[in-house]
Amino acid sequence: MARYKLVDRAHVLDAAEQVIRSKGLGGLSIDAIAKAAGISKGGVQSSFGTKEQLIHAMLERLVAEFDAQVAQLAGDSPTPRQRLKAYVEATCRLKKADADRAAGMLAALLNAPDQLREWQAWYENKLAEFDVTTPEGRQARMVFLACEGVFMLRSFGFMKITQSEWQHIFLDLHEQLDSSNQPNER
Repeated sequence: MARYKLVDRAHVLDAAEQVIRSKGLGGLSIDAIAKAAGISKGGVQSSFGTKEQLIHAMLERLVAEFDAQVAQLAGDSPTPRQRLKAYVEATCRLKKADADRAAGMLAALLNAPDQLREWQAWYENKLAEFDVTTPEGRQARMVFLACEGVFMLRSFGFMKITQSEWQHIFLDLHEQLDSSNQPNER
């Protein structure tokens, strides 16, 4: 009896990202991913099931990578404000290619209601960290929303932002966080 070759899920995810970069989200198909990964369509499907499940896995990997960077920047037992500062810093450090990678996958959410609901819950939880009954909490919420907004504007190409402008925007966001005297604990 023939043995099936084990499929390297990370390799398939890399191939899927390469397809998105070269062909756009519209060019993402099981067949295109299989060709890019050098495996059969069945190999892709046995590893991920559907294209939607593969996109979900791509997003999970992307978030895990970003969260690891935020955790490293935040240090041990960070306060919500320290986590936010680390989040802003990690976003600032994103290379254009990584931001484009994230934007491509986030665009896929628009056609995946279940995954979109997960992200809505993620944002809801993120915003719940800010005590909006205080000026500091409202300020922290605005910094978070500004960080997300500038990321989306640049990543989706709605606004051309040079690297210098990008750095200055994030200096402004850090300055806003540093201008508050009280930590934003909840």
